Amino acid sequence: MKVGLQPLLNDSHVDAHQASSQRQLSIALAAIAEHRDNAIPLNLCLVLDHSGSMNGAPLKTVKKAALELVDRLKPSDRLAIVAFDHKAKILVPNQAVEDLDTIKTCLERLSPAGGTAIDEGMKLGIEEAAKGKQDRASQIFLLTDGENEHGDNDRCLKLAKLASDYTITLNTLGFGAHWNQDVLEQIADTAGGTMVYIESPEQAGEEFNRLFKRAQSVGLTNASLILELAPGVRLAELKPIAQVAPETVELIVEQDDAQTYRVRLGDLMTAERIVLANLYISQLPPGSQAIASVQVQYDDPTTGQAAQLSERVPVYAEVQDTYAAQPNDTVQKSILALAKYRQTQIAETKLQQGDRAAAATMLQTAAKTALQLGDQNAATVLQKSATCLQSGAELSESDRKKTRIVSKTVLQE
Repeated sequence: MKVGLQPLLNDSHVDAHQASSQRQLSIALAAIAEHRDNAIPLNLCLVLDHSGSMNGAPLKTVKKAALELVDRLKPSDRLAIVAFDHKAKILVPNQAVEDLDTIKTCLERLSPAGGTAIDEGMKLGIEEAAKGKQDRASQIFLLTDGENEHGDNDRCLKLAKLASDYTITLNTLGFGAHWNQDVLEQIADTAGGTMVYIESPEQAGEEFNRLFKRAQSVGLTNASLILELAPGVRLAELKPIAQVAPETVELIVEQDDAQTYRVRLGDLMTAERIVLANLYISQLPPGSQAIASVQVQYDDPTTGQAAQLSERVPVYAEVQDTYAAQPNDTVQKSILALAKYRQTQIAETKLQQGDRAAAATMLQTAAKTALQLGDQNAATVLQKSATCLQSGAELSESDRKKTRIVSKTVLQE
């Protein structure tokens, strides 16, 4: 595997007479397979809620979806299964996928009982996943349908950070309408995963399958983006770097030295990931000027090599005496994707403050942004929520969750 890396400015032309210019730098990254590459073995851990509220169709469909995943695993893969209610237990210890009948029997025996302690399931899941992560892509699928009433949400976030430190990606699946979206989103964002909304039982198989395909597309692991800025170039102080595809996430920036910044990305998939950095460029003399360079550090499980470095790719701006804008439509779409997310976040904050009118207005703005992106589905969901608030009604739990999901990504139907 190698790293595909393409930086683009939203406008590569800069006015030589302007004291400071703001630019958005889009960085597209992907793991690119070479003809000799083998697929990375998967180290998968399922952490499944089997509390009393999962009784009936929810648990039945989750078990069916999990059984279908087991059938798709390869002998080179590893699997562990953890179940939790108000406590957690190991159904299948981390092992090579060989004795399928025993694994399936353990899953089939799972029955609903008790309350919900998500952190207990996370703790055991991370422990089991850590046992099989050597030279594999390690992924946890954490599914719950409820609030963490017997657990500690702060501990959940600490465990998500631990998973990230162990280079284990933690994905969350919220089942039904009564799970805590803030907690599951923060867990997934912290541990480099994605959050999935399973609105009804019949969607479980499709959503498990979609997440499994994504896990199978991992090509490189433990990746970090290294951004080196030229003198006179700086990052914005507030929320300077965000991921905008495949979902929008505000990223944490660490500073290596005065002009070098590092952002942890986790797994790199064969599907493209896009990161957007907000830069300010001080006045520069006319001509082609190098304003930054980008590079990726990563581990390659197929070769067992760690801390590998991609090529360093420079970023140039054309500084002009007579400035003529040269907007980039591709980067503009990334800017709109981030705007849609942040506008929806502002709407949520206004709603929490009791300002329904301001929340509705901001949701309408986000809907218009979604239309500019060509995301009709998101525009419909966001406008529906805005109209609901304007009518004096309360947003349903389902509407709240859909609104958040479409702000981050494209809702799957």
